[in-house]
Amino acid sequence: MSASHIEKHEFQAEIKQLLDIVIHSLYTDKEIFVRELISNASDALEKLRHLKLTEKEIFDDRLDLEVNITTDDKANTITIQDFGIGMTRDELVENLGTIAHSGSKQFLKAIKEGGEKNANLIGQFGVGFYSAFMVASEVKVYSHSWREDAPGCVWTSDGSGSYEIEDIEGQRRGTKIVITLKDDEKNYASDSTVKEIIKRYSSFVQFPINLNGEKVNTVDALWLRSKSEIKDEEYTEFYKFQANAFDEPRYRLHFSADAPLEINSLLFTPKDNPENFGLGRVEPAVALHCRKILIDPKPDKLLPEWLRFLKGVVDSADLPLNISRETMQDSALVQKLSRVITKRYLKFLGEEAKKRPEAYQEFFDVFGYFLKEGVATDFDYREDLSKLLYYESSVLEKGKTTTFADYVSRMKEEQKEIYYILGQNRESIESGPYLEGLKARGLEVLFLYESVDEFVMSNLREFDGKTLVSADQGDLKLDDAPKPDVEGSLDESQTKKLCSWLRDVIGERVQEVKASERLVDSPAIALSPDAYSAQMRRMMRAMNKEGGEAPFKVQFEINPRHQLMINLNEQREKNEDLAKLVALQTFDNAMVAAGLLDDPKDMVSRMYSILEQAATK
Repeated sequence: MSASHIEKHEFQAEIKQLLDIVIHSLYTDKEIFVRELISNASDALEKLRHLKLTEKEIFDDRLDLEVNITTDDKANTITIQDFGIGMTRDELVENLGTIAHSGSKQFLKAIKEGGEKNANLIGQFGVGFYSAFMVASEVKVYSHSWREDAPGCVWTSDGSGSYEIEDIEGQRRGTKIVITLKDDEKNYASDSTVKEIIKRYSSFVQFPINLNGEKVNTVDALWLRSKSEIKDEEYTEFYKFQANAFDEPRYRLHFSADAPLEINSLLFTPKDNPENFGLGRVEPAVALHCRKILIDPKPDKLLPEWLRFLKGVVDSADLPLNISRETMQDSALVQKLSRVITKRYLKFLGEEAKKRPEAYQEFFDVFGYFLKEGVATDFDYREDLSKLLYYESSVLEKGKTTTFADYVSRMKEEQKEIYYILGQNRESIESGPYLEGLKARGLEVLFLYESVDEFVMSNLREFDGKTLVSADQGDLKLDDAPKPDVEGSLDESQTKKLCSWLRDVIGERVQEVKASERLVDSPAIALSPDAYSAQMRRMMRAMNKEGGEAPFKVQFEINPRHQLMINLNEQREKNEDLAKLVALQTFDNAMVAAGLLDDPKDMVSRMYSILEQAATK
């Protein structure tokens, strides 16, 4: 070969700077270089495929459009070859040694402006080739352009500041990169290591990837195919592969969008919720791809935390190929992508709830907690999520549920509140005193059984302009209801005297004692005096939150028509000691019903005293 065909060049200053960043501080995981080079090879093949539509003469036209990778642990090399568009001598110089067509200059500007955290944006600027120097002691790039009259060339560099380029004969069309690995990077000459990397990052590249003669990417990128062409069995197989699952998905959502971003997405809702089995908090499992290349298998900023149960793939050609976890958090593109996908999934759930209500109810029974978590923590989607919540109701039989919208449709014309009550189960709520006044007035009450429901209500606050109100709230305002005429009921004067006496007997544990407008069958009720419901106070105390830890005074209401209060009023005149025991016992009973009695020791001891006196008479 003539010496005139061998040229030695110094890298431009910007390329030297870029190489220094790449080699010393760019990537956390050096294995990324395999993904970058496969991505470049795929792009070169795609360009050739388009070129064939317009050009009649293509050099070496019989070559298959594929990526071939070989490893040699004896020679300590890894070779990545494509039969794509290839490069001429000038293009090798231009693309690999200068900033003319690569994004090196823009990349370095981004580094300067954004700091080192933006180093992972290398893929955005088309300079992923240089990642090879993280593991290489030498890189050789053999290439032949699709143009037949252009000679084949080899570009060689150790990344230290210069490169050589020379013409060669017998080079096939496309590009072959031969990486001689550093002594401490020999693991990348291992077949098993490289196979694992390809499966992790490049499983869905549209062209065949052959490793030492074996095709590695055997799973089709279903999310890019038309839904009408895909069988249910294919979807299930893909779900099991992508989610590492054994069950069949409960729901699948396959959709594409062109605006505001180009998106191809395939989302699966699993059959079961692992968090219900005590397996701990599940990690996000919707993988982020860019043009079939994996960006992150478990991006924690792609979707809201409350959608962590979803599995699947989101692919957006508008994203930088190598956007990092750090930059994802601040990326306006990713935030926009998240909004589009989340809105679309919530729309899908709303459609399913209308079309197949029984199946949606089964979904809600398993995953409703996540939707409630979203209402309680995510202002952006609170309103949309609230439409998807289901609760049992006082007007429906056990096991039947209703939505807020259906509740509103049944409201009385003058009613402005949606009433709810939190309890362990339906039986405990219906047997308690809090429901009586509402039922007497013909008002519907939603039954809540999970602790998260209280946070849902306190954060949602209203639905369709109707205020959400807890039935065990002390300041609950109810219209007058007919009062039953009970013989011997206390009149207003007797009631005031009894309330004053009870206030003195109970002492600091009560803020106020008064006659109740809500009680029908129960003798008394303990209520939180402020906006917090009794259940919320109990939960705050359990979590040692401010407002729940310290002792607090309750509002104690009595039913002047109940026989116990009639008898108590008589007894305080005849046997005040016994009356005091009964008064305190009645108060503690009410506290137990409210779930607010911390220590039952005094209550039990007092009960024995009452029983002892009753047994001697």
